[in-house]
Amino acid sequence: MSTGQHRPTIHPATREDLDTLQALARRTIDTCYRGFLGDKAVDWFIDSGASDTHVKSHLERGGVHCLSQDGRIVGLSILDGPTVDLMMVDSDHHRRGLGRFLLRHAEETLLAQYSTIRLETFPDNTAAKSFYEACGWDHGDRLEGEGPARVEYTKGGTDG
Repeated sequence: MSTGQHRPTIHPATREDLDTLQALARRTIDTCYRGFLGDKAVDWFIDSGASDTHVKSHLERGGVHCLSQDGRIVGLSILDGPTVDLMMVDSDHHRRGLGRFLLRHAEETLLAQYSTIRLETFPDNTAAKSFYEACGWDHGDRLEGEGPARVEYTKGGTDG
């Protein structure tokens, strides 16, 4: 983490965080997903409100966490059962160790309850795939179904 910044913190999201989290998700999708999903798919997804609905529905059920640094929310994670359902760090804060910090929190939280945990990403999201593999996640099956293809990653409690 960069010098001059305070250690990041993670806390459960509250209703007051909803607008900030939804805006962060839309910004991240807009900035980071175009290269592998394409402009048409990203524009449709953002304009459809699906991202906002996804964040809101999970916030209402619990399992949404805010990553904050210097008093500002810069990332989020959604944990759903044994799954890291969504994890995003604002693109202005990439490559500062914040993603590893947020992922480690998700891993510790889920592995306390489940022997194997999972997440999904898009097959063409090479940055995310490299990140997860560098963090010790095992590349799994390609998942087809509704929406774009995804690839599954898993991690067990005995993994480092």
